[in-house]
Amino acid sequence: MDTTKLSRSRAELLLAAVIIARSTSYLFSKLILNGMGIFNLLGVRFLLGFVLLAALFLPRLKKLNGKTLLAGAIMGGMFFLVMTAELNGLKRTASGTASFLVNTAIVFVPLLEAARTRQFPKAKTLLSVLLCFAGVAFLTLAGGVRFGAGERWCLIAAFLYACTILVTDRLSHRGIDTLTAGIVQVGTIAGLSLAASFLSEQPRLPSGSMEWIGIAMLAVVCTGFGFTLQPVAQSGTSAERAGMFCALNPLVASALGVAFLGEALSVQCVAGGLLILAGILLAELPEGKPGKKLRHPSV
Repeated sequence: MDTTKLSRSRAELLLAAVIIARSTSYLFSKLILNGMGIFNLLGVRFLLGFVLLAALFLPRLKKLNGKTLLAGAIMGGMFFLVMTAELNGLKRTASGTASFLVNTAIVFVPLLEAARTRQFPKAKTLLSVLLCFAGVAFLTLAGGVRFGAGERWCLIAAFLYACTILVTDRLSHRGIDTLTAGIVQVGTIAGLSLAASFLSEQPRLPSGSMEWIGIAMLAVVCTGFGFTLQPVAQSGTSAERAGMFCALNPLVASALGVAFLGEALSVQCVAGGLLILAGILLAELPEGKPGKKLRHPSV
């Protein structure tokens, strides 16, 4: 039985905090990516996060059942695929373009959910999504988008991320222990990342105080909190609303860039931030009438 399900308002506050926590990973990763391989960094980060979580929640893990184990493994495997596609995109295209394309998951989520339920998305949902989408475009795009191998990888990552949000939504509403599933998810990402590192890199432990501090922050803030609690947060809201919250990622990343990396605060960034906030606030308004049922195609 899931004992961690929250009310919608608390779930969405937690989801916002989760995404904000994950968006800080850019700052910490910048400290150590020059000296460690990408899968090496992910493997050490998630393994350390899993060890800390296992120590904190050992009594709960002892009650792990097969249903929760399977759900956590599925979510972890999907998140690993998302990050693999995203990292392949980042190697081949500008970070702003990659951020924009990966966050087109905002649009994929309601479209995939509409296909699954055979219901048109509500007008308010579509408007909220479009506002968030426009905000992400303002924050991340400069000079347009060209479509090469990197851009294709980023679109694959966006589609996979939307699928992951939908799968997490389905699994988190099926009576699993969402917190324990989140811990299993972290362990699964750690195992797959370490395997990929041994196959394609020369893995090593962090060296020097800066690398260890960066890894510790990634493990505790971005992984222990940011990844583990997403299933808990999604258990109290819908997949469509969860998809819109991923627009907070580039918003917070841009704000951190201005605050800590000396990046300029442009009118375009301010407009993008306001559009994202407007889209999320619009989604909080009372629901309208149910969406219209799609007709089956004639055979």
